[in-house]
Amino acid sequence: MDTVEKQMEPDFFSVDNLIVAFGGLKAVDKVSFKINRKAIFSIIGPNGAGKTTIFNCINGLYVPDTGKIIFNGEDITGLKPHKIARKGIARTFQNIELFSRMTTMENLMLGRHIHINTGVLSGATFFRRKSKAALEEIKHRERVEQIIDLLDLQSARNQFVGGLPYGTQKLIELGRALALEPELLLLDEPSAGMNTEEKQDLIFWIKDIQDELGITILLIEHDMKMVMDISDRILAINFGKPIGEGIPEEIQNNPEVLKAYLGEEEPETVGSRQ
Repeated sequence: MDTVEKQMEPDFFSVDNLIVAFGGLKAVDKVSFKINRKAIFSIIGPNGAGKTTIFNCINGLYVPDTGKIIFNGEDITGLKPHKIARKGIARTFQNIELFSRMTTMENLMLGRHIHINTGVLSGATFFRRKSKAALEEIKHRERVEQIIDLLDLQSARNQFVGGLPYGTQKLIELGRALALEPELLLLDEPSAGMNTEEKQDLIFWIKDIQDELGITILLIEHDMKMVMDISDRILAINFGKPIGEGIPEEIQNNPEVLKAYLGEEEPETVGSRQ
């Protein structure tokens, strides 16, 4: 019975035959993949291979020419970004999209916007010590404090984001995405601009997000050691087309991947899973 129910359960997330063309040039060409719940799935490929275009379709910035994007059994293809966020998908970007003149806490609180139920006037009362709006804000702040603790951002809590180191700003952007309480988190080159120590810390945090929060992660990343260390499965693309998919060990030894992305390096130099 359990086996039958499992077979009938819809895929958590899938992309089916995705095609995106710009002026006749196919940036994404017949890309399909599935992600299991609570897994870490990575997409790799050279610059311009179409990785970010796939992300832009998933979170509603682009509408694909062909194909479907299914999330929790629902076709979300072509939905607006805010509707996709409400479905439970959050994203970080290659370029930091924070408000530099706001504090870390204020930026993270902005990530709670889809969960805010009370309007400005609904909590206006002179007869209650704690209005509904005030109680709701306390709840949101508690959630943000949990994220601050998770990502070790205590020292940056009340600092303006614009004056913080780049690596710290990348973590804050990750924290703001977590504030949405997503089921699926899209990470677009999260380690870009980080030093070796920061990258190692990021690996631990991504694993914590997967293990402790139970969030499924879709990752674009150029740091191959990180990809090999944390991924459950990897999709490699080149010129918009899939050239290999599998567990890290399979991708490390895939001739097409080595030729297109890794410069035909020997497999043992690509990076090993720990």
